[in-house]
Amino acid sequence: MQPKYPLFERHADQLKTPTGVPFGEITLEALLSHKIGMQDLRVSREALDMQAVVAEQAGRPQLADNLRRAAELVDVPEEEILVIYELLRPGRGDPQRLRQVALDLETRYAATRCAQFIRNAADAYEATPAGEINGK
Repeated sequence: MQPKYPLFERHADQLKTPTGVPFGEITLEALLSHKIGMQDLRVSREALDMQAVVAEQAGRPQLADNLRRAAELVDVPEEEILVIYELLRPGRGDPQRLRQVALDLETRYAATRCAQFIRNAADAYEATPAGEINGK
């Protein structure tokens, strides 16, 4: 079965939080009574993968790719994502460090799409003179 948007309305029975709580159990009352926690309010890999399928069906392959990369990052701690973000900014990270980060994402989190994205950035930075990267 192909998922249809909006997922929460059409496929709530298939959606779960990262901790396994069914989406139908996510209520303000459940949060206030501590039956669910903040981790349950985060998006799950499966939900992002389903969103990617919907985007693909709508003829939006770039959005689908972005959603699949996001799905790979749901288990990566926020602190690591912020470090990666900083390294990807022009002139901030050297290609060798970016390749190390890519390998780490691949081995620790099975984030193969994100790793390839970072390797592509490393290749681009390596092929571009430093002055052009920094906007000079």
